[in-house]
Amino acid sequence: MDYLEFKIKCLEQFREILIAELSMIGFDSFLETEEGIDAYMLEPDFDRVAFDEVIAQYHEDAQISLEEGLMPKVNWNEEWEKNYDPIAVDDLVYVRASFHPSQPEFKHEIVINPKMSFGTGHHATTFQMLRHQGQIDHQGKRVLDVGSGTGILAVMAHQLGASEVEAFDIDDWCVDNGNENFDLNGLTTRMKLGTIREVNPKGEFDIILANINKNVLLDEMNIYADLLEKEGFLLLSGFYTEDIEDLHDCAKPLGLELISQQSKDNWAALVLRKKPLMSQIN
Repeated sequence: MDYLEFKIKCLEQFREILIAELSMIGFDSFLETEEGIDAYMLEPDFDRVAFDEVIAQYHEDAQISLEEGLMPKVNWNEEWEKNYDPIAVDDLVYVRASFHPSQPEFKHEIVINPKMSFGTGHHATTFQMLRHQGQIDHQGKRVLDVGSGTGILAVMAHQLGASEVEAFDIDDWCVDNGNENFDLNGLTTRMKLGTIREVNPKGEFDIILANINKNVLLDEMNIYADLLEKEGFLLLSGFYTEDIEDLHDCAKPLGLELISQQSKDNWAALVLRKKPLMSQIN
């Protein structure tokens, strides 16, 4: 059975967003390229209307152009290995696939075989989340990873000394892939399937990690605040620098104080801290 192939040229910061959107309408394989992404789906499963809606939604902002064609089934692992390079986040962590050689000079090393899941460290949001994690004491802490994707942030928390790590994602493929990556990195915890309301994690957590998107973060902010231990940390990314004010305005009334922020390629990442009860009253 043939695959449909879409070679999509787009701005770099939209690659993971488009992968996420296209995976939701049935695309099952992706390759990141120098110019954008290549997306694949079995021909009988293709929904032209849903595809056109996704492309139209991001066409102008992402500067999308695309080519469409047919191709026979291929060895996806072989194709993926040709297009996936390891990355380093400062001297903190080296993120590589299982077929890349180890680099022992880094403090930490994470092995991620992402398949269709999101979060290899290449995107600015994941990169910044990892960097922020390296600046916060995880030793003996209880950590929640919301929308875990490949599980990379949960793995980082484990390597930084967290005593307990919980993770979940709404995509069953991500859950399967995340658990594979947990096994590769020595985590015994299992990623769960569902939204934060469906999974219903039991607080309190010392650190909550949420690299999703602005609308989800705004909708779930009160849940994060309720689950967070006093003086606990909330790390957020998945939104643009111009969205920082909206996130801050939502978090502040919930007793979440902005203590650090950074940006990369117009993508922002925030660190917030839950104020002690006395400070909230005052």
